[in-house]
Amino acid sequence: MKQQTIVFKVSENLRKAMIEFYADRALDKKPPYSVFQVKDYDCVITLYESGKVMFQGLGADIEASYWTEQERVINKRDINLEINKDKEKKDKKNDELHDDRFKGLATIGSDEVGTGDYFGPIVVTASFVDKKMMSKMYELGVRDSKKINDDKILAIAPTLIKEVPHVTFILDAALYNKNGITNMNKVKAILHNKVLVGLTKKDNYAYDKIVMDQFVYPQKYFEHITAAPEKVTNITFTTHAEDKCLSVAASSIISRYIFLKEMDKLSKTLNVNLPKGAGTEVDKVGAELVKKHGEEILYSIAKLNFKNTTKIKELL
Repeated sequence: MKQQTIVFKVSENLRKAMIEFYADRALDKKPPYSVFQVKDYDCVITLYESGKVMFQGLGADIEASYWTEQERVINKRDINLEINKDKEKKDKKNDELHDDRFKGLATIGSDEVGTGDYFGPIVVTASFVDKKMMSKMYELGVRDSKKINDDKILAIAPTLIKEVPHVTFILDAALYNKNGITNMNKVKAILHNKVLVGLTKKDNYAYDKIVMDQFVYPQKYFEHITAAPEKVTNITFTTHAEDKCLSVAASSIISRYIFLKEMDKLSKTLNVNLPKGAGTEVDKVGAELVKKHGEEILYSIAKLNFKNTTKIKELL
């Protein structure tokens, strides 16, 4: 017989019943973040604090079937259908991540950083990576900047900046606020187009494709750049582009590097460590800065349309 693993989220009204059902068999030692673990001779049952339950072993399907039936009768849930849908989603994502249609191609790719950060600029870069540069990129460990730490970005980005043809645009907070465009996808589209136009005009690069991560449907992307005097339109849009295309990954790293440097400059000027992101620490630091410099300081260092602005005012 084949070992099986079945995982699903238990409805709240059945969670207590499950805990009581297994109470007399629960192990004293349980895995981190779990409510209980039970080990029978042919199945291990683990309920996690998140509400997910995992059945593992030869008898996983038999043990799980009691609870899937309870879900069907009491909560009108078809757990098997939910599991199949989750599997289809995972399989689709896995297929996307193993998309190798850009492998070995000379490409231009663009990527941005800073759109989810309250403090600091938005940085967008377009890069050209040809076949000669690919082995160097692999040696450096080039991949999506969100998947490598900042220390590594600071180490490898200077080489990329020196050796990879690219164009970068920095939209600082003051200009972002002055423009008054609150639709972030529109901001991104305008900036991506700007750097792509800049790079394609810089030289006659022999590229096979121009690649961009699909953050909106292509039709909407082109609607966003309608007013642009010049446009790059021969774009291949794809999800997870940073993982599939070296030029997009290079742009991601260069953008992140420049963003980090810009944040360092702002932090030194203000004599405070500006946190990244848009969490509660951002609100605290923002409130301290307003107390010290006045509310107008936010105009030059922060994206005012973020909810953090309201939260900062509430802290004062």
